Amino acid sequence: MYEGIVEDTQKAAIADLGIDKGVEALTPEKIETVITSFLESETGARFKTYADICVHCGLCSDACHYFLSNDRNPKFSPAGKVKQTIGEILKHKGKVSPKFIGQTAEIAFTECNVCKRCAMYCPFGIDVAYLMLTMRRLCHKLGVVPQYIQDTAHSHSATFNQMWVKEDEWIDSLQWQEDEARGDISNLRIPLEKEGSDIMYSVIGPEPKFRAQLIYQAAVIMETAGMNWTMPATPGWDNSDMCMYTGDSEMMGRLKRSHFETAARLKVKRIVMGECGHAFRSVYDMGNRWVGWKMPPIPVIHAIEFYDELFQKGKIKVTHKFEEPVTIHDPCNIVRGRGLHEKIRNVVHRTCSSLIEMYPNREHNYCCAAGGGVINCGPPFKAKRVEGDRVKADQLREAKSKGAKVVVAPCHNCHGGLEDIIHHYKLDMKLKFLGDIIYEVMEKTT
Repeated sequence: MYEGIVEDTQKAAIADLGIDKGVEALTPEKIETVITSFLESETGARFKTYADICVHCGLCSDACHYFLSNDRNPKFSPAGKVKQTIGEILKHKGKVSPKFIGQTAEIAFTECNVCKRCAMYCPFGIDVAYLMLTMRRLCHKLGVVPQYIQDTAHSHSATFNQMWVKEDEWIDSLQWQEDEARGDISNLRIPLEKEGSDIMYSVIGPEPKFRAQLIYQAAVIMETAGMNWTMPATPGWDNSDMCMYTGDSEMMGRLKRSHFETAARLKVKRIVMGECGHAFRSVYDMGNRWVGWKMPPIPVIHAIEFYDELFQKGKIKVTHKFEEPVTIHDPCNIVRGRGLHEKIRNVVHRTCSSLIEMYPNREHNYCCAAGGGVINCGPPFKAKRVEGDRVKADQLREAKSKGAKVVVAPCHNCHGGLEDIIHHYKLDMKLKFLGDIIYEVMEKTT
């Protein structure tokens, strides 16, 4: 028996091929070697400070939807998750068992959405999301990652998009959506490879695969607003990034470099991104910094900022208001991460007749339980994810009791998470992107 090893006695983990096979390939000696090298080469003052100053006061606990939704079980508190993972690794200087690494991976990947809500309430400002992402990075280096999200990372590495969309399929999808949009505007084009445009419009991989209507809606908005815009025909069009959440920082850097180099090749003035939260986090906050850019080398704005700008400049006119009462889900990555909550409301007030707020809202909003890569960990963890966000279902139920029928969520992962919550808790509410509503109520150029 390897001296000093920690053998955890928690309940059995959920079966997952990526975690289980990864654990089988580990030895205590390999674990200690990788951990020692990792702590020496990839962590510094920030990591040490956060790990050292937590006094386990518990003030972060009520910020976490997992803690609240699991009957206030302290194992689900942010401090508790750090103590069970990084705390044990540091305490035992990397002498931990393969089984422990498997359980740690399940905590880091499926019991924390890295939503940063807890950091708002920590008296010391400890960023637990950073610590959990650091833990995921370590799990990646040990080869212990949930299979579904690792498959998505493989797609990124092979095709530079998360849905295995081939180059000709991407172009075909854009031409198809161009034809669809001509039902509204007969001479509309989706410009491809148009050098010197003011805007490069980028989307996430699931749009051409599952939500292609969002592309033609965006094209109608661009055309009506008179934008000088383009979309790329080459890899670099997908702004999404599950590698950021698997801990594969090298691939994350390659994806972001490809995205920005595509925009630079097209000589565009700025990038407008579709309604996605995690992609914005990668392009604006993490991926760009991994490759050495403090801020993006080409200005980037989220669709929310763009829509608000169009309305402020009078580029979009509304023919009628969306009638059904709506409530707003504030996505973590673009609200806590970028402060776009008021701009969301600006657009909603311009397009909708009635807004019924969830409480808490804005930067205090509860996460959808899908961001942070958790929904991408796939079916094995779906029940845990949905049951781990009962508090969000309570928020939605309360808004519905006041009359809300539609949830506006300007983020793809939020749509996926909220759809599962609405179905599981039988809430009977509809979901809309901001672009859905704008398209429905706007005056279209013919």
